[in-house]
Amino acid sequence: MNENEIELDLLHKLQELKYEYRGEIRDLDALKSNFRGHFEKLNRVKLTDNEFGRLLEEIVTPDVFAAARMLREKNTLEREDGTPLDYTLVNTKDWCKNHFEVINQLRINTENSHHRYDAILLINGVPVVQIELKTLTISPRRAMQQIVDYKNDPGNGYGKTLLCFLQLFVVSNRNDTWYFANNNGRHFSFDADERFLPLYQYASEDNRKITHLDQFASKFLSKCTLGQMISRYMVLVASEQKLLMMRPYQIYAVKAIVDCILQNCGNGYIWHTTGSGKTLTSFKASTLLKDNPDIEKCLFVVDRKDLDRQTREEFNRFQEGCVEENTNTETLVRRLLSDDIADKVIVTTIQKLGLALDGTNKKNYKERLAPLSNKRVVFIFDECHRSQFGENHRAIKEFFPNAQLFGFTGTPIFEQNASYQQIDGEQASYVTTEDIFQQQLHAYTITHAIEDRNVLRFHVDYFKPDGKGAKAAGDTVQKRKVVEAILEKHDAVTANRRFNAVLATASINDAIEYNGLFKTIQAERLATDPDFVPLNVAAVFSPPAEGSKDVKQLQEDLPQEKADNAVEPNKKKDALKGIIADYNDQFGANHNINEFDLYYQDVQKRIKDQQFPNQDLPHKHKIDITIVVDMLLTGFDSKYLNTLYVDKNLKNHGLIQAFSRTNRVLNDTKPYGNILDFRQQQAAVNDAITLFSGESSKPPKEIWLADTAPVAIDKLKTAVKTLDDFMQSQGMTCAPEEVANLKGDAARSQFINLFKEVQRLNTQIDQYTDLSPEDKATIDEVMPKEQLQGFRGVYLDTAQRLKGQQDKGPDKTPADVDQLDFEFVLFASAVIDYDYIMGLIADYSQQQPGKQKMTRAQLIGLIQSDAKFLNDREEIAAYIDSLVVGEGLNEKAIREGFEQFRAAKNAKALSDIAEKHEMDVAALQAFVDAILRRMIFDGEALSELLAPLDLGWKARTTKELALMEELIPLLQKRANGREIAGLGAYEQ
Repeated sequence: MNENEIELDLLHKLQELKYEYRGEIRDLDALKSNFRGHFEKLNRVKLTDNEFGRLLEEIVTPDVFAAARMLREKNTLEREDGTPLDYTLVNTKDWCKNHFEVINQLRINTENSHHRYDAILLINGVPVVQIELKTLTISPRRAMQQIVDYKNDPGNGYGKTLLCFLQLFVVSNRNDTWYFANNNGRHFSFDADERFLPLYQYASEDNRKITHLDQFASKFLSKCTLGQMISRYMVLVASEQKLLMMRPYQIYAVKAIVDCILQNCGNGYIWHTTGSGKTLTSFKASTLLKDNPDIEKCLFVVDRKDLDRQTREEFNRFQEGCVEENTNTETLVRRLLSDDIADKVIVTTIQKLGLALDGTNKKNYKERLAPLSNKRVVFIFDECHRSQFGENHRAIKEFFPNAQLFGFTGTPIFEQNASYQQIDGEQASYVTTEDIFQQQLHAYTITHAIEDRNVLRFHVDYFKPDGKGAKAAGDTVQKRKVVEAILEKHDAVTANRRFNAVLATASINDAIEYNGLFKTIQAERLATDPDFVPLNVAAVFSPPAEGSKDVKQLQEDLPQEKADNAVEPNKKKDALKGIIADYNDQFGANHNINEFDLYYQDVQKRIKDQQFPNQDLPHKHKIDITIVVDMLLTGFDSKYLNTLYVDKNLKNHGLIQAFSRTNRVLNDTKPYGNILDFRQQQAAVNDAITLFSGESSKPPKEIWLADTAPVAIDKLKTAVKTLDDFMQSQGMTCAPEEVANLKGDAARSQFINLFKEVQRLNTQIDQYTDLSPEDKATIDEVMPKEQLQGFRGVYLDTAQRLKGQQDKGPDKTPADVDQLDFEFVLFASAVIDYDYIMGLIADYSQQQPGKQKMTRAQLIGLIQSDAKFLNDREEIAAYIDSLVVGEGLNEKAIREGFEQFRAAKNAKALSDIAEKHEMDVAALQAFVDAILRRMIFDGEALSELLAPLDLGWKARTTKELALMEELIPLLQKRANGREIAGLGAYEQ
């Protein structure tokens, strides 16, 4: 089917769904006129032309977040007679009762933009959904990027017309349909790391994908469903001025909880895997309950002081000021008894709730709460299997007989993983999730999340020590061997320290010993190898409580640490003091053991700040490995943590929780979470996968675990063979130098897609830690490293050329090129940065002729194969060519020399342009410097620059365009990836 046929089918489908087709609305005037009619009818008013003009001025805004609020709220317009008109744009009380229309082929022409929109859905004349249709099998990310590009076009209709109210974009090629939320620029762009916008596929309640456009329209675009999606299931994140769309499984969970409350049918639990956004789901459920008059209070209950703070901040992120701090139990009791609507939803800890319901408390909290006892109160538990849950559950049920309890868990307790725990000296049964919460309301397991690419798979390497002293599986491997293995494997497993790792140890004593071993062994390595760059190692475990309520509260969820600190507490305290002192020396901090929580927070922040590249945070400020016992193994999220080293026994939910620290999605440089298990717990891993896989379309291990090395290598062989076959079909050998001879954009586009797959597989295999010498030899045979580097270089050359065509817009770009998604992040090394290159060039300069470690060609090849140097690669290569081997320049001289070389090259380029256009060089230099200083293109300054040429308006316009055509590449290069405001008008 061609695009026109897909469009006609969609229009027919939407009319079946009772949308009114308005084929006559094809331009901006018709769109405004239609909106005016709906506005006047909804608000029962007749506006004068002047009033309608002022209404448009007030509501049309380039600020997507402001427009989204306006769409959902009551607003006021001052009429010509001075009286206020309170109005809404749509019926916000009942979105189903609005008027739904569909228009197609709308054209909005502004000074610089001539966009045509396939289909737009209107609610009461307000455009809320744009649907872009494609016949190509394009990457959804590419379709998204095109919309981002449209929105970045100068003079586009998105910020200057009623299109500012668009809430959602839908892209479809009929068989594959995706949707995503509209946003302001900073939340609606593709940055250098290619961390893409949240992108959704719709799914049924049992998580089956609904991707065919016809089915998607029936399920998602039906009038009431779409109204609900926009009004109830989009979240406006006030603190970030951002629109957030809830994922289908989050929506189903919220509906299940709300329905259960409306029907008053008992308790229930939500099984949503770690990393699936449980806080957003529970926030939305609790805020919807705010409007339910039958519910007296809704308590969102978390464990531990830090979770209380995190969750409160997260809730307030979704809606400013919606949750107040409960500094103590007294505040909690006061808020429970308050009639203020602001106190209807309360975030509190399970510990404070326990104290409030403790009848032996001297402050008579329980007695004071008696008026609340028979009211309907809803409790939502963030993680329903904390150590204190059993006793608090009983107290809640006794005191609030009409309460409904809902629990969220990423790892339910089944009969197979139920256990006994020691609680306050008494043996207590650890019952199943179903025993406590009666029924499962919705499930979204890790299997679903991996298949949806919401979390990553795992690559598990069971480390087997060789030689004497090897232990049987399950026993502790000698710690020194573990440290040596980590030092050997860490760079590979973390993509050359692009990511960081956690080492989970069995006890505090083990953690202390490991910390000492890393110091000792790294010092030994540095003494024998001056090029060795030590790993930055931190350790975090709780100190002895010694009466501290904060530490006691922390340790309630850290059973191993609590038990360890009961034995020789002073030794552990002294060791932790030393660890914190080393941390302070390493990172220039000033922490102490008495404010342990601040130290713990700093460690977490540093792990999360690993982001690469990050010029403001060099490696010396980052943590490579954090040694832990219980901490950080549950509830901690960081996209930059990709590896877990395991030297402790794990099983069931504890194993899944620990593994899940590594599998947050970032981009293609992080293909999976890495686990290096030093206890050979393969049976425990298999058992946990079986237990927590839920319903699965194929064997869970196939979904959860990354390919084994032989399978991954076979895939690489196939990808290289496909590239080889393609090159031969073009009459060429499979060699980097032949790519330049490819004829036509279709062939070049095919090369981009085929080699990108080779690079993707290489990136994955590079992080494997279990490659045998035979595996490594096979990989090198499939594509030798020099050949791979050569292909990377020509890929970047070709990609840059084709990207230049894409930037001209889809109307001027061949279809083959328009659909390409280059994924430059795959071609940016974590090791090779500007400093590294300057150091290599200095080494090159200091070598004696004939004794070079790296030749000129190898050095230039290294730079040209890395995406980070796309803008500078030619200049750096030319600079290297200008150097004399053996000249002996140090790094400082090399840096200064390169800056002078670049400045001279820029000056020469500007001088050539000035001479060509008969202009004064100094004036042109001042014009360019002013643009780069302010990062704003000034049209008036351009007119002043051309004034001395004394041209007529026609000749001046021609001269402007010709001059800017040559200046734009130079300005973009010197802007170093930053955007120059206003320059887009000339970038066609």
